[in-house]
Amino acid sequence: MLFRSSARVMKQAVAHLVPFIEANQDEAAGKKGKILMATVKGDVHDIGKNIVGVVLQCNNYDVIDLGVMVPADQILKAAQAHEVDMIGLSGLITPSLDEMVHVASELERQGYAIPLLIGGATTSKAHTAVKIEPVYQSEATIYVTDASKAVGVATQLLSDSDAQSIRQQTRDEYELVRQRNAGRNAKKRLLNINEARQNRPVLDWSNFSPRKPTFLGEKAIPRIELADLEPYIDWTPFFIAWELAGKFPSILEDEIVGESARELFSDAQQLINTLKDDSRFHASATLGFWPANSDGDDIVLYHPETLETRCTLHHLRQQTDKPNGNPNLCLSDWIAPNSAGTDYLGGFVVTAGTPFEQLANEYEAKGDDYNSILTKAIADRFAEACAEYLHEQVRRHYWGYAPDEAFSNEELIKERYDGIRPAPGYPACPDHTEKGTLFRLLDASGTLGVELTEHFAMHPAASVSGFYFSHPEATYFGLGKIDDSQVKDYAARKGWPEAEARRWLSPNLVS
Repeated sequence: MLFRSSARVMKQAVAHLVPFIEANQDEAAGKKGKILMATVKGDVHDIGKNIVGVVLQCNNYDVIDLGVMVPADQILKAAQAHEVDMIGLSGLITPSLDEMVHVASELERQGYAIPLLIGGATTSKAHTAVKIEPVYQSEATIYVTDASKAVGVATQLLSDSDAQSIRQQTRDEYELVRQRNAGRNAKKRLLNINEARQNRPVLDWSNFSPRKPTFLGEKAIPRIELADLEPYIDWTPFFIAWELAGKFPSILEDEIVGESARELFSDAQQLINTLKDDSRFHASATLGFWPANSDGDDIVLYHPETLETRCTLHHLRQQTDKPNGNPNLCLSDWIAPNSAGTDYLGGFVVTAGTPFEQLANEYEAKGDDYNSILTKAIADRFAEACAEYLHEQVRRHYWGYAPDEAFSNEELIKERYDGIRPAPGYPACPDHTEKGTLFRLLDASGTLGVELTEHFAMHPAASVSGFYFSHPEATYFGLGKIDDSQVKDYAARKGWPEAEARRWLSPNLVS
């Protein structure tokens, strides 16, 4: 599919990329290639992929976009059927990293020899070098940082004079990355999981009196107006999605990207004003609070009426040997043990909903990829804004442990508030499968129409979920690397074979 008015679109959407485009235009025009692109199985995110597709099309490449949630066999069959020159894989959630490894290994096993490009928010040069490139040696496997680099990489791979050079350069560079990675891991001492538990934070539960939420159980909020959410938007990630680097609002005055940022922001504001006047567009939420206690690294939730066990949430503990007496953290540390009496845990799912996706699809069907991407990016911002708004309502009203809180949006973005809302799949609890328990608790599918893919990505993509912790000492943290002692322990707690635990925890496993 070729873009209509591609030059105009590109100037509007990613004007900062124009120099890169112009620099390669002549060469690219003579070396047009065919590129297959796909978001891998289980993942529904495609904003970054679509922007890369726009850039490539504007540079005279034929782009075959298979869309989202594309399994490996479909990618391979399409690559063969269309006789593509290279394949581009994209993903956002961490299980997508393993799926990319699977696609690469299938390319190798089935005897393909097509350059493989890797991109997406959770991907990295290190992951590509350590996990993906070693299983696909028949052709080049290259991590592409952003859309501005995609054209240059593609042009080099299709150049008679440059192709062998970039292949060899990449292989040599990735070998160095693997060596450095192995060296870092060797220097990093990990505690045995039992040792790490002995270094947990010491909290005074005897003097702790948890605030009881205003209700227990689940509550649906079917409509939250966009006008109420707009003040809670964090605009910085919006510009990052368009590969415009800088913090909002200073980015609007940036010497390099300021003009592009202002144009993009103006377009976003115009679209938001249109959406606010259309009753179809709003956010929805469901939240709940349950009696809870910690049980080691797990959190047990109870039925509000009977206090019988309802479910168990499984968490992971930092194992890195900490300096200066710093503790090894686990999310269960912020929930009182049974001996200290009843505590509480909250959970939520919010979504900007299907209408945004429908509008984006309508734009795409008209050949207006710019407004399609813009709609999806704005939907993401409203979903995150809804999570921020709802958390404030929880702290001030629904849970009410901070009724007098009054933070600016900038202070909210900096997380100045008490309590945390960690999400499954994020640094403190990287196991995406815990979303399944949360979704069952809140009936997110029946209440909101939000579904989980087989890799536990949320659909619609503009959705956010997580847990609420109220303890005043609760803090966000990253799990870091873990070893076999915790993998075996976690598998036993989850009732999984060890191989299943390794699959879901692979990004955190020490090499």
